[in-house]
Amino acid sequence: MKRIILATAVSLGLLALSISPALAQTTASTAASTTTTKIACVGAAVNTRESAIDAAMTTFTAASNSAYSARATALQQAYAGTTLSTVKAAVKAAWSTFSTSLKGARKAWQTSRNAAWAQYRTAAVACKAPAGTGDGVDSSLEASGN
Repeated sequence: MKRIILATAVSLGLLALSISPALAQTTASTAASTTTTKIACVGAAVNTRESAIDAAMTTFTAASNSAYSARATALQQAYAGTTLSTVKAAVKAAWSTFSTSLKGARKAWQTSRNAAWAQYRTAAVACKAPAGTGDGVDSSLEASGN
C-alpha cells in the first residue's frame, strides 16, 4: 500500500512539474496581454484628451480671430468720426469690447483644456496601467491661452 501511495505521489509530482512551465507561460502571456490592454486603455484616454484639446484650441483661435476682426472694424469706424470726443469714445468702446471678447475666449479655452486634462487623469487612473505609461508630466508644455 505504501508503494502505491509513493508511486502515485511521485507520478503526481512529475505531472505537476510538467504542467508548471506551461502554467507559467500562460500566466506570463496573460500578464503581458493585461499590460498591453492597460497601455491601450491609456492610449485611448490620451486620444480623447487630444481630440478635446484640439476642438478647444480651434474654438479659442476662432474666437480670438473674431475679436481681432471686430476690433479692426470698430476702430476703422471710430476713426471715421468727425469730432475728437466721438473718436475717443468709439476707440475706447472698441478696445473694451475687444478686451472682453479676448478674456472670454481665453477663459473658455482654459476651462476646456483643464476639463480635458482632468478627464484624462481620471480615465488613466481607471486603466491601472504601469507607472510611467501616461504623458501627464509634459502637461506644462500646453498652451496657456495667455
